[in-house]
Amino acid sequence: MRIHSCHFCSSPIYPGHGITFVRNDGKVFRFCRSKCHKAFKQRRNPRKLKWTKAFRKSAGKELAVDSTLTFAKRRNVPVRYNRNLVKTTLNAMQRIEQIRRRRERAFYKNRMKGNRERQFALDKKLVEENPELLRMRDVEQKDKQLKEQAKEDQEMESAEENDESEMETTDEEQEEEKLAAKILLKNKRKTRVKF
Repeated sequence: MRIHSCHFCSSPIYPGHGITFVRNDGKVFRFCRSKCHKAFKQRRNPRKLKWTKAFRKSAGKELAVDSTLTFAKRRNVPVRYNRNLVKTTLNAMQRIEQIRRRRERAFYKNRMKGNRERQFALDKKLVEENPELLRMRDVEQKDKQLKEQAKEDQEMESAEENDESEMETTDEEQEEEKLAAKILLKNKRKTRVKF
């Protein structure tokens, strides 16, 4: 069983899923869902639709040129079964996958590197243009502090009430235990058999 990739969006197509379209010249196109099939029939360019893999690669949002990506290409060369070859191939596949993930993480971090400074500059500019935002923020913080204090006060009161109620219940429990002990003693005296 082979997992094909969608001709339009490059997502994986598992066995029993997707749509296969065969053109008059015999070329086979596989699509993951009807959305991709319809877009293909409408002659849409996948590099212009933001949800496709082609757009992400062309816009520089994903790794496009890397040696680990060449291993995923399809090879139709039959190879005689060899146990050692299969074992080394599986180990190599796992190692290549680890390397690819590490490189993708590094690529993402490098791409997002300047975002924090840019966002800080935008926020600073916004505050300079709109000083009333700071006043609104101060009011919100004061409200938040008042709510937190009210919550703490309620928790303290409920804790004190719980302590008082526990004290009352312990006194009642002690009295009930004494009564139960007296009743047991009376019952023992009555059940003694005289010879």
